[in-house]
Amino acid sequence: MCRVALIHRSLMNSMAAVAQYIGQLRPLLSVSRPPFLALPVTLITLGAAASVANTGFISVVRTGIALIGLISLHVSVNALNEAADYESGIDKRTDATPFSGGSKTLPAGNVDPTTVYRFGYLTAAVGAIIGVWFLVIIGPILVPIYIVGGASVLAYTEYLTKFGLGEVAAGLGLGGLPVIGAALVQSGEISSIELLAAVPAFILTFNLLLLNEFPDISPDRYGGRANLIHRLGRVWGGRLYAVATVSVPIIIIIGVISNVFPRTALLALLGIVAAFRPVIWSIQTPKQRPPMAVLRNNVIFILSTNVLLAIGLILPII
Repeated sequence: MCRVALIHRSLMNSMAAVAQYIGQLRPLLSVSRPPFLALPVTLITLGAAASVANTGFISVVRTGIALIGLISLHVSVNALNEAADYESGIDKRTDATPFSGGSKTLPAGNVDPTTVYRFGYLTAAVGAIIGVWFLVIIGPILVPIYIVGGASVLAYTEYLTKFGLGEVAAGLGLGGLPVIGAALVQSGEISSIELLAAVPAFILTFNLLLLNEFPDISPDRYGGRANLIHRLGRVWGGRLYAVATVSVPIIIIIGVISNVFPRTALLALLGIVAAFRPVIWSIQTPKQRPPMAVLRNNVIFILSTNVLLAIGLILPII
C-alpha cells in the first residue's frame, strides 16, 4: 500500500513539474506571435511552387527544413522586437490589436526581457544552423540571401526601423527572399518565374508592416522609430499603401502576358477582393485609426494572394 502511495506521489510530482515547465513556455509561445507564423508557410509554399513550375521537381524534405528555418527566424524577429519594444516603453503605450501593438506578454509581467532576448537569439541560431546546412549542400549562391536576411532579423528593431528601412527589411526578409530561397534549395538554380514570384511577395509583406504601423504611430515615435509612416505622414503613407496594393495584380498580369507565369496564375487576382476595404480606407480616411476589418482584410489579402499564386503556378503540371 505504501509502495502504491509512493508511486502516486511520484506521478503527481512529475505532472506538477511538467505543468510548471509548460507554464514557463507559455509566455515564450505568446511572444512568438503564432497567428503571424502563417506568413512563412505561404512564402515557402510559393517558392516551392515556383520551382516546381520551372523544373517539375520538389524535395519535400528540403521544403520542410526550409519552412522550419524560416519559422524560426520569424519567431526570432517577433521575440527580439517584443523585448526591445518593452525596454523602449513602446509596449506600454500601444493599444494592441490582433495585428499590431505587441502581445503585451512582457508588460503583464509573465516573462522578463532577458529571457525573451535569449529565446530570440536561440531561435535565430536554429535558423542559422539550417542555413549552414543548406549552404553546404546547395553552395555559395545562397550567401547574398543569408547576408540580407540575417541583417533583416538581427538589425530590424535596433537599427533599420530608426532609418525608415523597417518596411523594406520586412519585405525582403519575410517576403521576397524566402520565396527565392525556397526555390533555390530545390535545385540550386533560379529562373525568371521564381524571381518574378518573389516581387509580389515582397510588396505584400512590405504592405503588411506599413498598414499595421498606422495604429502605433505615436508609441513608435516615442520609442525612437522613424518608420515610413513617420517620414511620409498618414496621407502619403496611405497613398503608398494603395499604390503598392494595386501593383500586385498588375505584376501578376504582366507575368502572364510575358509568358513568365502560366495563365492559371491569374487565379491569384481573386485575393484582391479582400483588399478593397483597406485600399478605400487608405485613400479616404488615412488620418483615422484603421478599423479592425481593414487590418484583418489586409492580412487575408496577403496570405490568400501568396497561396493562390502558388496554386496557379503548379496547376498546369498537375
